[in-house]
Formats: sequence, structure tokens, C-alpha cells
Amino acid sequence: MRRVPLALFVLACVFAQAQSPSTAPAVNWALPIFTDKEGFRSMTLRGSAANIAPNDGVAVTDLNITVFSGDAAARVTTVFLSPAATFYPKTKQATGTKAVRIVRDDLEATGTTWTYDHAQKRVTLDGNVRIVLNLEIKDLLK
Repeated sequence: MRRVPLALFVLACVFAQAQSPSTAPAVNWALPIFTDKEGFRSMTLRGSAANIAPNDGVAVTDLNITVFSGDAAARVTTVFLSPAATFYPKTKQATGTKAVRIVRDDLEATGTTWTYDHAQKRVTLDGNVRIVLNLEIKDLLK
């Protein structure tokens, strides 16, 4: 099976929507993303609605980002939940100014203004930040 590059797939979807007379959002939107070499699941984005946003972004309502281990185990490592955010497919980054909840086995975090860079596995939180670590103290001292 031939894989289509993510940027090409997203541009085709954007072009198809631009060609339609309606500017209605995509409903129950989902975008699976796979690793480049092996084709393992890397992350899946979902939303109740998605619209084209400036700078090649996708504005998503009720965003759910599920990040996977990127290997054959396909283990869920992180889940992001936000009522509204923008995802940039070319750079695999998400950003929002509404609340976000981040859930992992070892922590749970919330904040208002946030960014996620999938390539660097980096999260930035600002505004009303709350982080709860689910670790034993001995794990922190390693």
C-alpha cells in the first residue's frame, strides 16, 4: 500500500473544501499520523468540528490528541484535551488559548495558553498552570 505524505493529504482536504461552495466545518474530524520510516501510529487528532485556519492550520473544536509510542506496541503515552485549538500539519504542532488538560501515566497538567511540538515532544503551558505528578519521591531523585 502506498502512503501519501501528511502535508499532501491535508492540502488535498483543504483544496477540496475550498472548491465547495459551502464553508461548513468538517464534522467528527479525525487525522491519524504515522511514523515516517516504519509506518507505526504516532498520534491521532480528533475533533467534533474542524475548519481551515490561517497559516496552513486547522482550527479544531473539542480537540483530542492521542500520542502513541511510535512503535509496534502502539502504547498511548499522552492525551491532550482542549475545547478549541489549532493544529499545524506541516510542523506537527498544536496551540491553543483555551483550557488544555494533559494526561499521562506519570502526570496530569492543565493550563490555558499552551503549545505542543510533536517532533520535539515539548509542551509549553502558561496561565493557570496546575501539574500533579504521580511519582514516588525516590523516582524524582534518580
